[in-house]
Amino acid sequence: MRFLVLPGYGSSGPQHWQSRWEKSDPAFKRLEQRDWDHPDCSEWVGVLKRSLSEIPGDVVLVAHSLACLMVAHWAQSTQSRMRGRILAAMLVAPVDPSGPEFPASAVGFAPIPVAPFPFPTLVVASTNDPYASINFAVNLAQAWGSRCEIVGARGHLNAESEMGEWPEGLGLLYGLIRQAEGLRDDGGSEDWKVVPPA
Repeated sequence: MRFLVLPGYGSSGPQHWQSRWEKSDPAFKRLEQRDWDHPDCSEWVGVLKRSLSEIPGDVVLVAHSLACLMVAHWAQSTQSRMRGRILAAMLVAPVDPSGPEFPASAVGFAPIPVAPFPFPTLVVASTNDPYASINFAVNLAQAWGSRCEIVGARGHLNAESEMGEWPEGLGLLYGLIRQAEGLRDDGGSEDWKVVPPA
């Protein structure tokens, strides 16, 4: 299994759970962008397209923050053959481009594509994320046809959230993979819908 790690604005520092997962498992590889502090959506999407064309076999996307929106734009603008190589995508703490904390230097990410993803996805959200309300995250998951997991008051689910290795997140990721593999095995008969928050 190949995991493509997709950090958001500013990339993910050494204490971020994405970086920790990369360090502990060589199957996790980071997508490197040219400019992490002045994100341009079309450029980021182009880098993702090129990187995926160079990776053989199935890929699981592990996105955080702004990268969740990048994945949505990529899925909208990419041929079905390439999208079919994505086994699943875990989309953690998607940001609201209309929110007051959205970085002014990030361009081209709005409006967010709201068509359902053509592969299984899981949105993971916090109840006190300063970059998006919980209603925004749940509604976005609904539009994307994603399952939605609410993990409590954990901020932006980043290094400042002090999540460490985030074993709960790894459990969610591997649960998503098992469900995605089951969906492929039974020809897509599984009902892939949003799980309402408890």
